[in-house]
Amino acid sequence: MHHPLSGLIDQIVQNAEKRGDFDNLPGAGKPLAHLDNPQNAVLNRMMQEADAKSPVIVPRRQILEAQERLKTLIDEAERKAEQLHLSALHTKLAIEMEAFLKHG
Repeated sequence: MHHPLSGLIDQIVQNAEKRGDFDNLPGAGKPLAHLDNPQNAVLNRMMQEADAKSPVIVPRRQILEAQERLKTLIDEAERKAEQLHLSALHTKLAIEMEAFLKHG
């Protein structure tokens, strides 16, 4: 089920990322102790070694990049193509978020 504030929360997080609010935080790049579950140790190690990213993080970054590109485009056909791409990324993010919330 989609939370009514999900869109607002996503926008707040995206704005904070753009401003760099998450840069240079204490403990950045270190695992969160309370989330380190021994049952997931093998999976976590495989993801680290493969430099794998969460399926939710990737579309968020792609959305931010597409939004920045869209600001620079003047040609109407290019803008329309980028808007379609952006729309597809939003759909992908929504699907990934729903799957994450449903399956963890």
